[in-house]
Amino acid sequence: MKQIIQDIKSGKTILEKVPAPSVGYGEILIKTKNTLVSLGTEKMLINFGKSGYIGKIKQQPEKFKLAINKIKSDGLKPTLEAIFRKLDQPIPLGYSNSGVVLDVGEGVKHIRKGDRVACNGFHAEIVSVPENLVAKIPSNVSYDEAAFTVVGSIGLQGIRLLNPTFGETVVVFGLGVIGLIAAQILKSNGCNVIGIDIDEKKLKIANKLGIKTINSEKQDIISKVNELTSDFGADGVLITASSKSNKIINDSAKMCRKRGRVILIGVIGLDINRSEFYEKEITFQVSCSYGPGRYDSIYEDKGLDYPIGFVRWTEKRNFEAFLEAISNKLIDLKPLISKRVSIDNYFDIYNNIDDNSIANIIEFDNKISSFNENIIQIHETNYKSTKAIIGIIGAGEFTSSTLLPNLNKVKSQIKYIASAKGLRGTILAKKYKIQKSTTDYKNLLKDKDISGVIISTRHNLHSSQVINSLKADKHTFVEKPLAITYKELLEVKKVYENSNSSLTVGFNRRFSPFSIDAKKSLGDDPGQINVVTTMNAGFLPKEHWAHDMEVGGGRIIGEACHYIDLISFLSNSYVKSVLMTPNGLNSNINSDNGTIILKYANGSLGVINYFSNGHKSYSKERIEIYQSGKNIIIDNFKKIKYFGYGKQNKTRFQDKGHYNQFKSWNNFLINGGKPLIEFNSLYNTSMASLCAVESLKSGNWVDV
Repeated sequence: MKQIIQDIKSGKTILEKVPAPSVGYGEILIKTKNTLVSLGTEKMLINFGKSGYIGKIKQQPEKFKLAINKIKSDGLKPTLEAIFRKLDQPIPLGYSNSGVVLDVGEGVKHIRKGDRVACNGFHAEIVSVPENLVAKIPSNVSYDEAAFTVVGSIGLQGIRLLNPTFGETVVVFGLGVIGLIAAQILKSNGCNVIGIDIDEKKLKIANKLGIKTINSEKQDIISKVNELTSDFGADGVLITASSKSNKIINDSAKMCRKRGRVILIGVIGLDINRSEFYEKEITFQVSCSYGPGRYDSIYEDKGLDYPIGFVRWTEKRNFEAFLEAISNKLIDLKPLISKRVSIDNYFDIYNNIDDNSIANIIEFDNKISSFNENIIQIHETNYKSTKAIIGIIGAGEFTSSTLLPNLNKVKSQIKYIASAKGLRGTILAKKYKIQKSTTDYKNLLKDKDISGVIISTRHNLHSSQVINSLKADKHTFVEKPLAITYKELLEVKKVYENSNSSLTVGFNRRFSPFSIDAKKSLGDDPGQINVVTTMNAGFLPKEHWAHDMEVGGGRIIGEACHYIDLISFLSNSYVKSVLMTPNGLNSNINSDNGTIILKYANGSLGVINYFSNGHKSYSKERIEIYQSGKNIIIDNFKKIKYFGYGKQNKTRFQDKGHYNQFKSWNNFLINGGKPLIEFNSLYNTSMASLCAVESLKSGNWVDV
């Protein structure tokens, strides 16, 4: 299928061919009829892409500071690589879509196949969207009109925050598509509306819609608003403009009456003159997108609605209210359409993104032939060997930053990459000369050429994908963790024991040259050693998916398992019992700030300090090993120091073992032999990480 994307690195707007997306739990698969080009948002993204590196830094100074901290902790080379990877990731454009439902995922309650819907979908022939971002289109509303729903809801949410009453005067500052829609909603609500802009074409449209207007280039807007309000001033100002100037925010305060309200929807300079707001006690608030639920993964991704008695207007209910307003002829959208083009002629819009268009519509072919096109050919490849052909499931950050660069170094043969939406997988397939991109990972399980499968998806998907891969007789490599619940782990164990294939978990730290060197010094029978590991993990916001126990399993299961495996590797023993205690007075099962104590079968003792409250410039990882009056210190996998071993200290580029790990696994696929890590060790480490969370809940030691 076809999809419009923005290449952030080159600044080009591209029509990309990608496989049709899969429909996940709680999602709706939609054949697009029309999409609306949001000239404000998309123009900002396009201009950002066209700016040079210095220009990009100036527009995102906070990210420049993060880069400086990363240089201090990880070094210049890894930081630059991370920055260029980010720039290599294109952005899908568009977010206001209308179409017909092709299919619904499990858990969808109120939408059916064949329904006409408006949604928060990209400029793509087929989109897969969560149910709470989809609304049914009334029968008398066209696809053209419905394509305005999401953009219109942005204006509607701003008005809800303004809370205008019948008869009040509201100034709409900026008469782009959102401004002209908002002005009509306010007028239908019984408000006196004044529109401000510099574009005569937009002012004329507003006049025809019954809105009083002011040209801010030709008229004194403050005196004009006072004139139109009998010198009382406006009751409220809705800012929908886009400008770097601070004049708009301060003029908004000047034109308000005492205790007036200012709501910001657009993007403007915010160097506020305090006295203008102070003297009149002006209220100022920024409106967030379409309404309550936006950016809340529980609402958007899991489909859990807010009770209507407590949150009357969610983003979905705003969609529905806007569509009802169109149906009742309260909003006229036809005068706002400046241009209409087919998807193939998309460049007619994007080549002139700086013109004075108000709203542009992209039309899509009515055929649904691409519905089943969930796999596309990217490259023709002649494989040197048929023994080690790989399929990758997942195209996220780890795949792009670590997995593929290392597989490329070891010259792995990759036939497939699978990603749920198709775009990221396709971009990576082009970059790394992978033969096929698909949105259904079962395509690669069915392919007899594939001997090895690498799973790099979100943690809640790992166990089921491992089970399906093992059942398909594929040698399976899964990024940690193996499972996030006891039930999942036991199911994997059962399937593995009846499988003819191998299983490897991405515990890469044991493959680091520093870890291997330390292991040699300790010997195969190191005796009763003590190992203290500290991870300066860094803060993650509470809404991050890694904290979600149902999705990420928490950071202890998802990340601290690395250190359980590493200590097991160094001690050459299995974990016998676990105790975890958190920082703070309250114990949360998804805590990422605490200490884990591990008792080993051979008497060794391990300590994992997993902390998220350290400084970003401090070393992220430190391993201290104590053995019979001697010590080994590994600092951030850059340095190793020996005390009492008679060995020379070493310093090199940071190496966490990924290259050695994937090289060893690729050689295993070619030559056979023993799996990289025996299953009993994988199982013990996975069980110990689950027991750590159980101990966190109970406050007691837990036997593994």
